[in-house]
Amino acid sequence: MVTPTVIPRNDHPISRSLIDPDALKVLQRLRHNDHVAYLVGGSVRDLLLGRRPKDFDIGTSAHPHEVKKLFRNCWIIGRRFRLAHVKFGTKAIEVATFRRQLSDAEVVEQSAAAEQAAEDAEIAAAQEPGRRVRDKPHLHFRDNTFGTPEEDAFRRDFTVNALFYDIATFSIIDYTGGLEDVKARVIRCIGDPDVRFEEDPVRMLRAIVLAARLDFIVDPPVVDAIRRHAGLIAKASAARLLEEFYKILRSGASERAFHQLAEVGLLEHIAPELLRDRGQALWPYTAALDRYRHRFEAMPEALTNAVLLGTLLAAQGFTAGHRPRHVEDGEEPLNEPLVTLGRMQLPRRDVERLRQVLSLQGRLLDLEASPRAKRALMHRGPFQEALTWLEIHGQAPDVLEHWKGFHEGTVVPQDALADQRPDGRRRRRRRGRRGGGRPPMA
Repeated sequence: MVTPTVIPRNDHPISRSLIDPDALKVLQRLRHNDHVAYLVGGSVRDLLLGRRPKDFDIGTSAHPHEVKKLFRNCWIIGRRFRLAHVKFGTKAIEVATFRRQLSDAEVVEQSAAAEQAAEDAEIAAAQEPGRRVRDKPHLHFRDNTFGTPEEDAFRRDFTVNALFYDIATFSIIDYTGGLEDVKARVIRCIGDPDVRFEEDPVRMLRAIVLAARLDFIVDPPVVDAIRRHAGLIAKASAARLLEEFYKILRSGASERAFHQLAEVGLLEHIAPELLRDRGQALWPYTAALDRYRHRFEAMPEALTNAVLLGTLLAAQGFTAGHRPRHVEDGEEPLNEPLVTLGRMQLPRRDVERLRQVLSLQGRLLDLEASPRAKRALMHRGPFQEALTWLEIHGQAPDVLEHWKGFHEGTVVPQDALADQRPDGRRRRRRRGRRGGGRPPMA
């Protein structure tokens, strides 16, 4: 049993006015129905640092079905661990029941149970040929091991992510020393780093990226453990790694993050292509993306996955003309498109959208095109993304200003100028008679 550090309202800067109103509604309703409800994780850390949190996640003593009873706009999601999403329009407040870390004995027991369930499914499929079964029985653990707030804090990855804000007392609760680490601006693991990284290798990547995004340092024992276990990152799901890459590119600290991932040896196990020529081609692209991102408080809509992906691929020579082609075994690929980064298979829709964005760059640079052609270009689906790409990587401010003016209507099309009289008044067009000609003479 650990006695937490409790910081009363007068001794910390977090105010309810800084918390998303919908998150406050969820916290208050849970509390009024006799459930413990805390603001948890990165949102507390960011509020302490004076940053606007991206998400406001909630931890509670209420079980998922109890949360659903309290909110008609609630959906239960997840197979391995059941979570409640309380929807407010397009926004979702994630509500998770406090849970605990499984002991070694429980992991073995659940693993055996999962294997037995898979074996039973195979036997049932063999005995009932017409029965529909999954191609691969899922061997995930039933991870709904609910616990106390203390147990929930110690199962988290880093101390700065294990802080709670209690809506009942407006105080901050710290079980793991996260408050001191926020003040010292250091990323420190909860527990033995070697064990935590063996449990989930993606934590190594998150430690580096979190430090880069917050401008923190990584605790030296954590860095040493990352160097020892860097090769384990190759065992992580490629889909998870790709999603982490997208998060890096959205963060506004991608140049610093990729530099640090390279320094600790993680990048060579994830996407070694990015280290070609020591990454000299990559750094200008990531720096330009970060400068653009810093101009906005919230994520711009035009900064899509295709534009983010292009920041990495364009540095590797990807162009709109790259097209997939079949390569026989042993044949040297010629001008083969980059559809993978390391083991990460890139989504076809994002790659194809990137090709469209890049293919429009030449037309954007053609300022001599007719106004009609320009208006037609503006109605193309990828136009806004193409304009965003030009703004980030095009290095053509005059062209960008022209298109922004044209888009806002401040640039007068040439065909409109032709219809004006010398005195500035617009010529009146002659209107023909209805019926297509002169009336017949009587």
